[in-house]
Amino acid sequence: MGGVSNASLPLPSSDRADVAAALRRALLDADFTADGLLELLGASAYAALARSETVPALRATRGDGALAALVRLFLLQETVPHARVADVLPLDALLKSGWLVEGDGELRATVDVRPYGGPGGEDWFIVSDLGCAVGGAGGIGSHDEGVVLGVGGASTTLAGITVRTPVDSALDLGTGSGIQALHAAQHATRVTATDLNPRALEFTRLTLALSGAPEADLREGSLFEPVGEETYDLIVSNPPFVISPGARLTYRDGGMGGDDLCRTLVQEAGARLNEGGYAHFLANWQHVEGEEWQDRLRSWVPRGCDAWIVQREVQDITQYAELWLRDAGDHREDPERYAARYEAWLDEFEARGTRAVGFGWIALRKTGAAEPSVTVEEWPHPVEQPLGETVREFFDRQEYLRAHDDAALLAAHFKLADEVVQEQVGLPGAEDPEHVVLRQHRGMRRATKVDTVGAGFAGVCDGSLSAGRILDAIAQLVGEDPVLLRDRTPAQIRLLVEQGFLVPVQA
Repeated sequence: MGGVSNASLPLPSSDRADVAAALRRALLDADFTADGLLELLGASAYAALARSETVPALRATRGDGALAALVRLFLLQETVPHARVADVLPLDALLKSGWLVEGDGELRATVDVRPYGGPGGEDWFIVSDLGCAVGGAGGIGSHDEGVVLGVGGASTTLAGITVRTPVDSALDLGTGSGIQALHAAQHATRVTATDLNPRALEFTRLTLALSGAPEADLREGSLFEPVGEETYDLIVSNPPFVISPGARLTYRDGGMGGDDLCRTLVQEAGARLNEGGYAHFLANWQHVEGEEWQDRLRSWVPRGCDAWIVQREVQDITQYAELWLRDAGDHREDPERYAARYEAWLDEFEARGTRAVGFGWIALRKTGAAEPSVTVEEWPHPVEQPLGETVREFFDRQEYLRAHDDAALLAAHFKLADEVVQEQVGLPGAEDPEHVVLRQHRGMRRATKVDTVGAGFAGVCDGSLSAGRILDAIAQLVGEDPVLLRDRTPAQIRLLVEQGFLVPVQA
């Protein structure tokens, strides 16, 4: 782009829905889709794009086909001869609306267009600044203050953990290029999308139009300011959560001290949720000397909300600073400037007593319970996305356990969750295992140790007998006092239900 700032480039006209619709038809006709890309490029070149390596894709698109030309034009940001796509694209309309520019018979895209497969097999397109889609020509590495990024790992993680029940209203706070609004439009009657960056709102409009999705109510402003006192059934946000020494890059830096932006966002969400509504956030949080990080996060949870907070990763302050300096391409600059910026990050962390930074997700559900449930845990292990249904079931189980004391649990019926296996661990040849592990192959893919009673109980649960009757049978089998067994087992049953190994069923 000859050093021109992305944020200073004019965007395609977003009020020409007919042009976006015509471009969408042309892209689909040429199989410019996620599946089409994989078939054209091959798995290796396709995976390389996610690492911002474009050489394999450039080699794979040397042919004369229409799809190869579109990949070069919209995803790799190469110039393409006018004649090569004249029969493929509505060029007059695209040039007039600003999707393309032309010089000396060569066409260049003004925005980055990435095919994206929806959860139901939909063919969507995410529109972002040039070189700023994951897999775009330049990776991220941008110093443009107002740059708008495309879809990345954080975006898809948030989309995957969001509960997707039909709702009347949804809010995408800090919409960026519009991926969360696009997902929400599939199951929400009304979608509101906000962003501090007006350029991001235009990109969201383009993303929705090019994906054939309904329009959203777009509002400019910070945090919840654009929506006032309005309430929603669903709130999602992938905010600028990076803890940095200053608000240098809008897409990344929150502009508040430490993790205050994420804390404020979570705390204020409770008042904007309708009863039974869900809120989902990605966030960073500080690990501070003399304070348990779990306690820090519990203090963020708004009144009247159940919460499930999962820490997926922790980095020490040097790793964290290096990650985000590289993200902005600072490591390619003058070494002295890089060192000065590195020092500034470490100074910021030292001043706040920060020894590490955690990353993960925060889910809230508005509840009328007198004593809401707050679960804060660390789970760095692989999970099965999408997790939205797992999140919904987690909160349903919290509601169930809150309504059932130990006596009610013993009277209840349970069945073993699908795809749970039992593993026995011990020395070879030993008569009895040292311990028994139940392991999930779905959702969070948890594993938990149980004693022989717990293992036997879980194995028998098929919904036909109450928990108490199963324990009485086990007591008779092992020669234990059934009253004592009933007394000490509900805690184990409660844990197995909470973690999703046992599912309550109607008698």
